[in-house]
Amino acid sequence: MRIAVIGLGLIGGSLLRALAKAGHDVVGFDADPATRELARGSGFEVAGSVRETVAGSGVAVVAVPLQIVPEVVADLDGYDGLVTDVTSVKGPVRDLMEGRRFVGGHPMAGKETSGFAASEAGLFEGCAWVLCLEPHGTDLGDWLLLAGLFTGLGARVVPVTATEHDTTVAQISHVPHLFAAVLAEQLLSNPLAGTLAAGSFRDGTRVAATRPELIAAMCGGNGSAVHRELHQLIGELQELAADLELPDPVAELTFDLRRASAARRSWPATAGPPETIAADVQALLALGRAGGWVTEVKGRELVGKRPEPDRFLP
Repeated sequence: MRIAVIGLGLIGGSLLRALAKAGHDVVGFDADPATRELARGSGFEVAGSVRETVAGSGVAVVAVPLQIVPEVVADLDGYDGLVTDVTSVKGPVRDLMEGRRFVGGHPMAGKETSGFAASEAGLFEGCAWVLCLEPHGTDLGDWLLLAGLFTGLGARVVPVTATEHDTTVAQISHVPHLFAAVLAEQLLSNPLAGTLAAGSFRDGTRVAATRPELIAAMCGGNGSAVHRELHQLIGELQELAADLELPDPVAELTFDLRRASAARRSWPATAGPPETIAADVQALLALGRAGGWVTEVKGRELVGKRPEPDRFLP
């Protein structure tokens, strides 16, 4: 099977490298001529257009920013192969791909740096790779094909719906990017802050160094969920602010912070023993909703794991 990768930035370029390393027949394309030349110079087959890239391929991976996806979809007219993507928002892409063989995807991997020069074949080893499984819209055979492909790269495939994905990434990725940006701005108003800042500031603001266009695209593309979760976070911060006005703020803060401390110390959860899972949509969704993942596809059976029950949270 020939696999086409459209978009050769950090994720697309890393996927091109990983698929080639795993022995797959891959061809890439990027709208930027300099990126195409860089990929060719690294020994990869690179086509001159989207249509040329997908010709003869069984799977096409769309690895472009969300705002560019409609252009790529137009160029895929007439393509009857299986399409997946790696964008950080799934609902809008699902809607754009309506009527096609499509399984939405999102590898939870990345770095602050971007572009093909930052790509690496091992980027997906051990990462959680969401593959959307819509009860009434996803062909199970197509889903299993991609699950086998990405677990073969060392990823842990997580089956969830697009809506579940978008809500969750708003909580653990998109809102934290906005929060990190606000924290990083402390450097602008107080030069002393840059001198005194250490580990907690570094860890809390790391993703603020991401290209602003990428942060804006993923947050804006998931606007409804991000708005809802951002207001939830603001409400919880206001509760902590209220603690500071109480007669014994130390005691109140300690009580409110205890659950958060236990949750962070127990993350990531320890995986339980492997289990066999039938190739059934509801069984797979139950696995994903429980925080589990697929590690191997064996025909119509899969090997998966679930996190062990948390021993630390009250």
